[in-house]
Amino acid sequence: MDAVQYLASGVLTAVSGWNFAYVVIGAFVGTWIGMLPGLGPSTGIALLLPLTYGLDPTGGMIMLCGIYFGSMYGGSISSILLNTPGDVSSVVTTLDGNPMARRGRGGAALFCSAIASFIGGTVGLIGLTFLANPIASFALQFGPAEYFALMTFALIATATLLEGAVVKGLLAIVIGLVVATVGIDLQSGTPRFTMGQADLLDGISLVAVIIGLFGISEVFSNIEEIAGSRWGKVQTMGRLWMNATEWWRCRIAFFRGSVIGFLVGIVPGAGGAVATLLSYAAEKRSSRHPEEFGKGAIEGVAGPEAANNASVGGALISLFTLGLPGSSATAVLLGALMIFGIQPGPRLFVENPDLVWGVIGSLYVANVVLVILNIPFIGIFVRMLTMPGSLLNAIILLLAITGAYSLNNSLFDVYLALFFGIVGYFLRKARFPLAPLVLAVALGGSIEQSLRQALALSGGELTGLAPSMIAIVFLVLSVGMVGWAIFGSAISGLVGTKASRDVPADVQN
Repeated sequence: MDAVQYLASGVLTAVSGWNFAYVVIGAFVGTWIGMLPGLGPSTGIALLLPLTYGLDPTGGMIMLCGIYFGSMYGGSISSILLNTPGDVSSVVTTLDGNPMARRGRGGAALFCSAIASFIGGTVGLIGLTFLANPIASFALQFGPAEYFALMTFALIATATLLEGAVVKGLLAIVIGLVVATVGIDLQSGTPRFTMGQADLLDGISLVAVIIGLFGISEVFSNIEEIAGSRWGKVQTMGRLWMNATEWWRCRIAFFRGSVIGFLVGIVPGAGGAVATLLSYAAEKRSSRHPEEFGKGAIEGVAGPEAANNASVGGALISLFTLGLPGSSATAVLLGALMIFGIQPGPRLFVENPDLVWGVIGSLYVANVVLVILNIPFIGIFVRMLTMPGSLLNAIILLLAITGAYSLNNSLFDVYLALFFGIVGYFLRKARFPLAPLVLAVALGGSIEQSLRQALALSGGELTGLAPSMIAIVFLVLSVGMVGWAIFGSAISGLVGTKASRDVPADVQN
């Protein structure tokens, strides 16, 4: 009952005085920040952090967490409509969200995303309210080997779930991991693959990779479609709400994705990217229509979007109870707490109950505010696609270049984005999946450091990669998924070939 009483007090704090205005402002601004390619939650919070310096700690954290929640939803809008993720955690949404928009179901995809975000956010916040302490204790069991196994499984999952592109998906992961090695080696301090460029010493910007591979390459592909007079065949309008069949297909995905996202969000460093990957994998494995994934399966939007927002609650558990950021956005929030003179950790709930429960209560309020704010705008968002192709391409390109430049105010990041735009265009032509590549770049540094730390702890013995049952399970699942994807497809091909030979020629024709 104590948790319920504290939560009620926190909600009252969130809706009283200026705090409610901070919730609404944070949710609204966060949504639009999430829509801009490359700005995502962590960058948005960092950019607007100075605006909270004059506020009291509770009001400041309420606004920043509202931005966090809002941007998690906003990233899905550009992913679905423009095939340009606002943040790495929205990459998976492009796989089925954008095909739905191109089939005239953009409104249904956005509505599904809003409902999934609300359900996922609610489940994550309930978990944060009642399960913070016991689950945080379990998260402490994750060491370098467990992190390595978890992130490896997440990458393997996204590659092996791509129908007919398993080998290309694995090759895309390799390319992404190579890109992630560019920069100074943190262990030895030696520059790697920098080609004498000082701008590459800090590595290749993930924002530049995302914007280039998805945003700018999309512009190049659209220009080719316009030149080939194929743009007009893309339908953008249609029913703006989900129909009864889509509701039925999403009913379990909403909650399954929420649970996966919450549990993954607790693991420090995993974040929304891993959560959406695992949710997408779960939905495709359990679907009765796996052949539709990648072509516009609505479960491919519902599950990952629910997981994305549910991961917020899990990430805040690690931040509040352990003082460990569970994602890049919570790393910025950690800095904000320290600026306000508050040290997160096991005693935060005891020493600063008004602040922590006020923030938790404000997130419940922000979750409702986001649905009220965003669902009425679905029709306006969808009408973005009715623009002439040349104007839409110009807007995408402007947003892409602005997003690339704004991160470090550097033209070099713009050049990188243009380079990866060209690379992405040719990868599209060769039918290489882009999502595994981007996610490998995002997780590559963490995977490398976890691998090296695990090997260092074991004296270089490979057994150090499987010191616990948690690590063993994830590694076995990774190997099993690769084997099933390769040999399973080969067996299916042989069976299909034999079956076609057994069918009379007149029937085949």
